[in-house]
Amino acid sequence: MTNYPEADGIGAAVKAATKVVVVQADNPDGDSLASSLALEEILGDLGKEVTMYCGVDIPAHLQYLPGSSRVVKDLPNNFDLSIIVDTSSDGLLEQLGKAGAKGWLAAKPSIVIDHHATAPTITFASIICSHPAVASGEVIYELAQQLGWQLNSRASEYIAIAILSDSLGLTSEATTSRSIHIIGELVETGVKLAELESARRETMRRAPELVHYKGRLLERVEFHDDGRIATITIPNDEIVKYSPLYNPPMLVLDDMRLAIGVKLAIAFKTYDDGHLTAKIRCNYGVGIGDKLAEHFGGGGHPYAAGFKLTDGRPLEEVKTEVIKAASELLDNKG
Repeated sequence: MTNYPEADGIGAAVKAATKVVVVQADNPDGDSLASSLALEEILGDLGKEVTMYCGVDIPAHLQYLPGSSRVVKDLPNNFDLSIIVDTSSDGLLEQLGKAGAKGWLAAKPSIVIDHHATAPTITFASIICSHPAVASGEVIYELAQQLGWQLNSRASEYIAIAILSDSLGLTSEATTSRSIHIIGELVETGVKLAELESARRETMRRAPELVHYKGRLLERVEFHDDGRIATITIPNDEIVKYSPLYNPPMLVLDDMRLAIGVKLAIAFKTYDDGHLTAKIRCNYGVGIGDKLAEHFGGGGHPYAAGFKLTDGRPLEEVKTEVIKAASELLDNKG
């Protein structure tokens, strides 16, 4: 078991609270959602009233998780404590800022539970529990063990899902022996991995129109830097049309990485208000994703990262800078 120095402070803050809001970043994924749901179960069993918040809609491919419909887009105005999961980046709480609600978090005790290696930029948090791990779900599990928080069957399943999601089924480079041991401990309590995987695979079924759309996306893939870098750009009209069905970059990023010679794949999404985002995925042995994202104010893992730019710069200018920075990082990686 890993012991975190922040555990006692977290335990005291939770004990003192009656109403807790669990906050996800504006880019929810399997780890952030499952971690939120696990905390809802754990804290609920401790007698707390828990609300789960995310500033954007939960993606359709994550809605197989029971309880995802309980995540709300409006931050409650009555809570004693906030717990921000799976991010320590202030820039990924943009929707809270737009709603003028970030100050509500700053006015009350706030805890960050994260696992990314990037330096925290959330300055208002009372406690930042950010430690290297394969998933935020792993950090929550260790905290629960340290603080004596009981895990009911649903909480155990959610933590398993969080770990399996961010570790790509325990195959990512960030997976440690402790990650595997935790999954083993959860299985010993009754978690059935086959059932979890079956439920996840159901969400991978796609509408027929997405099959044709994926083909069109693949035709637009560009290769740079002697084929080491692959990029795709998804404009606002396609985001609006296809995002309710599936996140467009995730249709093709893996295929892009499978091209011979490609070291990393980058999907840009451009929006009508002038901002753009980039999703970065790297192949094994060239984990530069987090450093590339940090160069543009983002963050993430060595093999999966991203960033958002809101300064209105033209896409081609940004793309040129991204390719240059990525090429330099690849060269330095050797």
